[in-house]
Amino acid sequence: MTKKLFIKTHGCQMNEYDSAKMFDLLEEKENFELAESEDQADLLILNTCSIREKAQEKVFHQIGRWRKIKEKNPKLKIAIGGCVASQEGEKIIKRAPAVDIVFGPQTLHKLPDLYNEKNNTNLNQVDISFPKLEKFNHLPVHGKGEPSAFVSIIEGCNKYCSFCVVPKTRGHEVSRSIEDILNEISVLADKGTREIHLLGQNVNNFKGTLGGEKSSLAKLIELTAKIENIERIRYTTSHPHEFKDDLVEVYDKVPELVSHVHLPVQSGSDRILKLMRRRYNIDKYLHLVEKIRDVRPEMSFSSDFIVGFPGETKEDFQGTMDVINEVKFDESFSFIYSPRPNTTASDMPDDVNDEEKKERLNILQTRLNQLSFGFSRKKVGTTQNCLIYGPSKRDPGQLQGRTICNRIVNFKSNDIDLVGQMVNIQINEALPNCLRGNLHN
Repeated sequence: MTKKLFIKTHGCQMNEYDSAKMFDLLEEKENFELAESEDQADLLILNTCSIREKAQEKVFHQIGRWRKIKEKNPKLKIAIGGCVASQEGEKIIKRAPAVDIVFGPQTLHKLPDLYNEKNNTNLNQVDISFPKLEKFNHLPVHGKGEPSAFVSIIEGCNKYCSFCVVPKTRGHEVSRSIEDILNEISVLADKGTREIHLLGQNVNNFKGTLGGEKSSLAKLIELTAKIENIERIRYTTSHPHEFKDDLVEVYDKVPELVSHVHLPVQSGSDRILKLMRRRYNIDKYLHLVEKIRDVRPEMSFSSDFIVGFPGETKEDFQGTMDVINEVKFDESFSFIYSPRPNTTASDMPDDVNDEEKKERLNILQTRLNQLSFGFSRKKVGTTQNCLIYGPSKRDPGQLQGRTICNRIVNFKSNDIDLVGQMVNIQINEALPNCLRGNLHN
């Protein structure tokens, strides 16, 4: 008998990857198919993220909405996964008894068993353990022909930045073997995937084995590029401290590697970076940017910024603005600092008032938006080779693709055969969040 599954995902690309694997597992093991709406589901899964303030409250608000659905359908099961689940564990069920299953990022492969155990015993199921790479031995690889696909290569993080909860919720770094990763990529490529997006919380510290010997992200990129039908390679998220010379050099060797790198700087102040435990200073960061641009002059950089970190002065904030103006980032993510549980920064005096934090964030985001729009305007009149992802989200009469420098491009076409193809687009217009153009003959 077919059962219905609904998954809601919060957070990063790692969570998107994990959610896709949850569906693959439940489809294969328990004959689930995706429900069109929450009301139709036999199992509701919330894959959570704890990186920002009030993450727990968002989870419990969602559970409250789902509890009302469960009151009408008592057979419905509710499962909470991801980083908040790892962080809170049994406390979730104590606070929200409507929840049946709690599982962590490293135990998602146990979800079918947890679901069956709940059905058979009616006992709540909680497993937030960290069995290293065990889950990858159980996750099916189902290439569904998507033009672009995520592939997780390293789990966890050892950095213990003072503001970040990830090492507590996803555990220490563990890398998959290169053979295992290439097998997954080959299956995806055979099914029609053209772009591979390699994932990890600290992706450039990848140390997966090849023939029993430790290797690197640069070597994995070179081998991925040799797989037939793979035309583009991306990776996220890199840490400046771990960005070694071989990874810089691979941009000169592998044309399939896109001309975009996400390189979180967080702050432009050496003093604040030291408090954040980021392990680099601004001179080292800017030197790394220069080295990468020496190899790929057209490189596009995006970054993460935290505004209002404990103790941040106006001079510290100006340092961040100076870095922004020097690097000229394209597309970045910026947030007001919020204390996270079990982090050392949460014990620091938070002496920047809310009004000042909001003003600084507004100044920073205004400048970032100016730079991003300026980057887009420079593309007008050029021809860009784009991988076509599918119909535009806002206009079904348009198709959407992405440039090698990570810009979304929309163009008028109903030719669904173009999806998954590399095509040239003449760029005619720059908008705040995308480019527009026409097929270039």
